[in-house]
Amino acid sequence: MVLFAGLGNPGVRHAGNRHNIGYMAVERIAGDHGFGPWRTKFQGLVSEGRLGGRKVLLLKPETFMNLSGEAVGAAMRFYRLGPADLTVLHDELDLAPGKVRLKTGGGHAGHNGLRSIIAGIGPDFRRVRLGIGHPGHKDLVSRYVLHDFAKADQAWLEDVLQGLSAGAADLATGDHGRFANAVAKARAPARRAPARPPEAAPDKSAEAPAPPKSALQRLIDRFS
Repeated sequence: MVLFAGLGNPGVRHAGNRHNIGYMAVERIAGDHGFGPWRTKFQGLVSEGRLGGRKVLLLKPETFMNLSGEAVGAAMRFYRLGPADLTVLHDELDLAPGKVRLKTGGGHAGHNGLRSIIAGIGPDFRRVRLGIGHPGHKDLVSRYVLHDFAKADQAWLEDVLQGLSAGAADLATGDHGRFANAVAKARAPARRAPARPPEAAPDKSAEAPAPPKSALQRLIDRFS
């Protein structure tokens, strides 16, 4: 079994927050891949299914972000999982909106959900870093991550969630290259057919009738 933990905060008021993109990711995977219903367990909500032939447990900790490690640790102890069996999907301020990066190990970079998990099981788990961008100043971070995605973000957000779902089986089996390709394909701009060049405007000067001749010109033409 492998465990995918999507980080976020519980409750309707937080559902659309930037901080909840991890929740959104595992919810999309569950819906697209026919996982079982969400049920309460391990101080969170869990859903079970299979991806790429592997049994996968999806977890949304309901301990609030700062105590995410309590729920993750409880699930890992119950199933006797190690750090190599865990993938955490979380928001990442240091990546531009829509960027997705996969890494194993490392620090928490100020992310309190990661800080809590590292405190419980150590740093050697896999992370799917989901870029949300940075507000520009550290004093604005808390308000920024706890605010809903803007309408302008919805297109790239949908592409990212689609890509994560498309590559979920590869993530479960450890094929990181194929996972990255699935995400990149979903994020690639649509190819457009080249615009038709405008048709050349007709030369109307050749079609325009000659101006009427004056009486003097008609008289000159008559005797020429």
